[in-house]
Parts: sequence; structure tokens; C-alpha cells
Amino acid sequence: MAQKRPQSLGTWHGLSDSKRVPEGVWMRCDGCQATLFRKDVERNLNVCPQCQHHFSLSAAGRIASLLDTDTFEEWFAGMQPGDPLQFNDRRPYPERIRAEQARTGLNEAAVVGQGFIRGVRVVVGVTDSGFIMGSMGSVVGEKLTRAIEYATEHQLPLVIVSGSGGGARMHEGIYSLMQMAKVSAALARFGEAGGFYVSVLTHPTMGGVAASFASLGDVILAEPRALIGFAGPKVIQQTVRVRLPEGFQTSEFLLEHGFIDRIVHRAELRNTLAELLDYASH
Repeated sequence: MAQKRPQSLGTWHGLSDSKRVPEGVWMRCDGCQATLFRKDVERNLNVCPQCQHHFSLSAAGRIASLLDTDTFEEWFAGMQPGDPLQFNDRRPYPERIRAEQARTGLNEAAVVGQGFIRGVRVVVGVTDSGFIMGSMGSVVGEKLTRAIEYATEHQLPLVIVSGSGGGARMHEGIYSLMQMAKVSAALARFGEAGGFYVSVLTHPTMGGVAASFASLGDVILAEPRALIGFAGPKVIQQTVRVRLPEGFQTSEFLLEHGFIDRIVHRAELRNTLAELLDYASH
């Protein structure tokens, strides 16, 4: 939700224009509509302190909240996408990539590497919805596949945190779609080798991501009220023209129907992962 300049705040307190509160200090909760001090939300792992609504969290924020301090080693950070289709919507694809890189500080929508959770070495992958909606292009698929293959070779547990609302990236056509099969095949080999994979679904986890690696965990966790599915609820409703069940495609709905194993508050996710990793090691 776009944030408007809180001009009325200066009026409430009798402040002149020169003394108004700077832009971005306050934010509105999408859940309870409360006006929140942004730094309080950030200190609370981007969770509303009043209604517990989970805002999006960057890949860097995810890694910092889950791994032991200063243990993350990023892999394949310099990997860049090509432009096999010479795709051009409102701007050429390479130009769009450069703009996203400048805006987010990421090279692509996935960050992979290794680190420790309570002293246990793990391979970690995170998709970030801030980069072209976390859509899965060839670089995302290649990074995840290489990370999974490393975990297989070195017999390490695997954690992938999915935050992808874009599914397969249309800018790369079939090269993007094939990543679903490539990553899923790598996970199949990982499972056959006895690997342990925890998939964490966040808001949103949609499209080709939900239809492939996000749904293949030995244990599937989800954050509260996350949107999880293939096509979005509005698209489905417009296509089949039926009234969808209340809360359709939310974490709670999917837990009730057996699609996920547990809903975990963001503040408890690190502890839950540590418990699962400890359990799987015995």
C-alpha cells in the first residue's frame, strides 16, 4: 500500500511546514489500519505490534532473523540473467533488471548460501518478492538447483523460504518455466539421498514457485495469513465464476485442508527450525 505524506500530523500538533515529521516515519498497517511508528515495526521483524499482521521482509532480513549472527556465506551472488527473448514490455528486460538491482540492492530474486541455525550447518535459499515479485527466472532456478546439489553432496539439511508472487517470469518464457522441473528434479535427488528439506511459505507464495519447490518440503511451514496458491483468488473467481470459500488460499485454509504442516509466527520461526533440525539429526 502506497504511503502518503502524513501532512495532517503537523496540523494536529500545531507544527509549521518546516517542522513536520519526515516522510516515512509512520506507516499504516494493512491488517488493522493502525498508524504505526515504522521503527517499532522494523524492530518487531516487520510484524504489526498491535494485530500481528506480517509485512513483507527482505531476503537480507529473513537471513538475519533465522541464522546465527555473521554465519551466512552467500553463493553465486554475481550470477546475472540473460535476455534470450529480447523481451520488451514498457522497457527492455535488461533495463528492467538494472532498475530492480538499483532499487533493491539484489542481483536477482533469490539469495542462496550456507549458514548456521543454533550451531547446525544448513543450506539456505530465500526468494524476495521485492525483485520483480520474486518471480522465478533462469538465475533463480539455477541458484536454487546448485544450492540443493551442494546440500545433497555434503549431506546438509536444506531450508528454502519462499516469497514469490510472480511465479514463472514471463520475460524469459520457456527458460523460466523449465526451472520448475529443474529445481524439483534436484529436490527429488536430494530426497533420495536422505536429505531433510524444510519449506517456509510466506506472503505471497504463488504460481510456479507454489507449484514446484515450495510445495515439496518434508515439512512445510507457513507464516500467518500468507497467500499461497497457483492462480490468485481474483483470477480464479473471474475464471470459474463461483464464490470461493472464506479465507481461500490463506495459510489457515491450507492448514485446515492438510496442505501445510504448521503455521508459525515470524518471531518463532528460528526456534521452530532449530527444533526440526535437531529432530531430523537423530
